Amino acid sequence: MSDSDLDALRAQRMSQMQSHFGGGNDAEKQQAQQEQMRAQEEIKHSILSQVLDQQARARLNTLKVSKPEKAQMFESMVIRMAQMGQVRGKLDDAQFVSILESVNAQMPQSKSSVKYDRRRAAIDSDDDEDYGC
Repeated sequence: MSDSDLDALRAQRMSQMQSHFGGGNDAEKQQAQQEQMRAQEEIKHSILSQVLDQQARARLNTLKVSKPEKAQMFESMVIRMAQMGQVRGKLDDAQFVSILESVNAQMPQSKSSVKYDRRRAAIDSDDDEDYGC
């Protein structure tokens, strides 16, 4: 991660804090927030493109489609690692999977269960001909 990226992130945070505590009308604040969100997304994409190789980017895009919350956690973890200097070079697919496994360990597990109501199955009968003429 280069110094210019870090400077851009610092400037963005500073402007975000100033807009949060500063005055102004709602339309200007809303427009400024949209600009900041676009800038954040742009910085995030540039950092991810520097850190992930082509296969890892493809896997991340697939993950975004299927599980957006998990993809967002992964992106934030990778960006944090890049900012702290823990990432050397580009992450390949195997490293992507290992980081994704650590994200899976952090995410709360939800267990689904299926309840089968046997009474309803017993109500359904094929004795319709008993009621006929």
